[in-house]
Amino acid sequence: MSARGNDSCKAAPVSMTIRMQQLAQPKLSQLRYPDRLSLWEVSERALTAVASKRLCHLANPKAPVSAWQPDRPLPVPVSRGTQTAVASVRICQLAQPKKRSILEGSSYKSKPGPLTRSTSKAVAHIELLATPKRDHPNFESDRSVFWPVSRGARNYRASQRVIELSQPKERKALFEGYNPYAVSRGALSASPSHRIQELSLPLLRKCISK
Repeated sequence: MSARGNDSCKAAPVSMTIRMQQLAQPKLSQLRYPDRLSLWEVSERALTAVASKRLCHLANPKAPVSAWQPDRPLPVPVSRGTQTAVASVRICQLAQPKKRSILEGSSYKSKPGPLTRSTSKAVAHIELLATPKRDHPNFESDRSVFWPVSRGARNYRASQRVIELSQPKERKALFEGYNPYAVSRGALSASPSHRIQELSLPLLRKCISK
C-alpha cells in the first residue's frame, strides 16, 4: 500500500465542543457526597443505642389475616373412605373411553353425500357469479421488465445544468464546522403569500373571545 493510502486510512482529529466538555464533567454532588463504601465504621452512639417502644412495635412482623389458610402440602393425605371406596356401575361406564372408528392422527373427514340432479348442476345465478370480471377498458397492465430503449434516449446528451444537479451535495460533519441550524439567505428574506398567511391563522371556533 502506498503512503497516500496510509494517509487516507488515518482518522481525522475530533475536537470537542464546549457543550460536550460541559457534559463530560462529573456532577458536583458526586464530588461532595461520594458513594458510601460497603464497609464502614459504626459510631459508638449507634452501638449503645436503645430502641424505643415505637421502633420495637414497627419491627414486629405483621400477623396474617384471620381468614388466611396455609398452602396445602404437596403430598395430599387421602382419607380412608376414599381409599376403600367402590365405584358404581355408572361411574365405571363413564370412565370407559369412547370408541372411534377413525385412527389416531387422522383428521376427521365428513363423508360425501350422494349426488342428485339438483346438486350436480349449478344454478344460473351461481354460474353468473363464477364468471371472472373483465378488466376496465382504460386499464393498463404492468410494464415488462425489459423494454426497448428509444434512439433519442440512447443518443441523448445531458446538459450542463443536469450534470450540475446530478452531483451529490457536499456535507461536512459537525466536528468539521457544519452548522445544521444555519438558515439560507433566501429563507430569511422570504415573504409569505396571502394564502399562507390565511392558512396560518387559527380557526375561529377555537378562538376564545375575551
